[in-house]
Amino acid sequence: MIENISTAFQLFLSFENILVIGIGVLIGTIIGAIPGMTTPMGVALALPFTFTMQPVTGILLLLGVYKGGLYGGSLTAILIKTPGTPAASCTILDGYPLAQKGQARKALDIALYASCVADLISNIALIMFAGFLATFALRFGPPEFFTLIVFSLTIIAGVAGPSLTKGILSACLGLMLATVGLDLIYGTNRFIFGNYELMSGLNFIPVLIGLFAIPEILDRATRRPRPPGAQRQELGSGASFAEFRKTLKSVIRGSFIGVILGAIPGIGGAPAAFLSYSEARRNSKHPENFGKGEPEGVAAAEAGNNGVAGATMIPLLALGVPGDVITAVILGAFMIHGLRPGPILFAENLPMIYALFMGILLSSAYLFIVGKVAIKTFSRVALIPNRILYPIVFTLCVYGAYAVNNNLFDILVMLCMGLVGFAMLRLDIPVAPFLIAFVLGPLLEDNFRQSLLLSDGSLSIFVRNAICWLFWLLTALSIFVLIRSRIRASRTGQVSVLTTGG
Repeated sequence: MIENISTAFQLFLSFENILVIGIGVLIGTIIGAIPGMTTPMGVALALPFTFTMQPVTGILLLLGVYKGGLYGGSLTAILIKTPGTPAASCTILDGYPLAQKGQARKALDIALYASCVADLISNIALIMFAGFLATFALRFGPPEFFTLIVFSLTIIAGVAGPSLTKGILSACLGLMLATVGLDLIYGTNRFIFGNYELMSGLNFIPVLIGLFAIPEILDRATRRPRPPGAQRQELGSGASFAEFRKTLKSVIRGSFIGVILGAIPGIGGAPAAFLSYSEARRNSKHPENFGKGEPEGVAAAEAGNNGVAGATMIPLLALGVPGDVITAVILGAFMIHGLRPGPILFAENLPMIYALFMGILLSSAYLFIVGKVAIKTFSRVALIPNRILYPIVFTLCVYGAYAVNNNLFDILVMLCMGLVGFAMLRLDIPVAPFLIAFVLGPLLEDNFRQSLLLSDGSLSIFVRNAICWLFWLLTALSIFVLIRSRIRASRTGQVSVLTTGG
């Protein structure tokens, strides 16, 4: 054991390794902050540069880009309501309202601190529980995924706002649009109306940009112009340790939610962020503040998002199973260097695994340093007058929508979703339930139908083991808590009306 650790230190402790992690985090942060430049795209673009590097150096570069990209998406999400990455879409719910209140620095600081803590917890979980969590993740088949997603859909009630009816309407619209495209089970076309561009469905990035950024631009354009001095936002002061400490419980809870969901292949950061946010709101003493600029909401969203980072490496390293698109690219980097992740890698190259663990822990420190520099740089965006800022934002939106597939049709999708989002904004229909349903809808349908195929149509497969029962119980508990809180809120409203009337 000691000999392996000593060899690992020799593999890791080189100037090149220590430098390349920082470079990777910096590149990832910049890429994550640019709408349309997704984290998988950044890792894929960095892959060719690792061909001539040592295996440890090359993989650490990709991991640095990965971790920086997860955090970077929060910068533009908070400042200009344009999430750089899909997982940062949850950060908008409270991050952007904080920026509108002149507290952009506070929101950015809390996002950074929550990201660093969650990243560190995720890294420690990777090091300590890789084998156990990977074995747990392998027990998930279509029925287990289905019950997990049913439980995750209860998040919709937590982000629906004061009107549950409008929240459900928004979610139904998201589920409906998620069915557009090719049916993955039978290969039939659905709702394409003769347009073969829709066969692959609606791409998530153009939909995301259209729902959040375009409505904000249209809303600004249709308002009466304000005096030039009123168009400048205040940055405000940064978050103090005392302010962050108030959010620490939600950060730790969200980190573990991210670790658990990250260890399950195919889930990703967006569901983890929304589930963490929902749990923070459910356990808060002031849930009514969420969505209006609540620092705890920013912290919870970023904790869930970044808690996924280290955990997605668990099934990759322990079993050779990539947890998402990014780890699939990293798997390619291993194989390019003649390495195959899994039990054999632990048996034959344990010092290299330890060296990677050391680099992964160091990346958390780099994330803090790079994040602090990025906050000082990017926060100046809030000081740009709107007449200059919003044309730039619109240009970035068009570029982001086009860059995903180099397809003009995606720009049209973005503009159409922008009109939908603008209508939802004016009608006070929440966007978050739409987004959750749009992300989880295809997973829900595919796993439901695969389960029925496995069981020849028998519904008993959905209660086949303890994991399924656990998620059904959590779903029932979540619905019970929701109903109770709505009844209490209704009674409180009635009492306040009577008191006011008296």
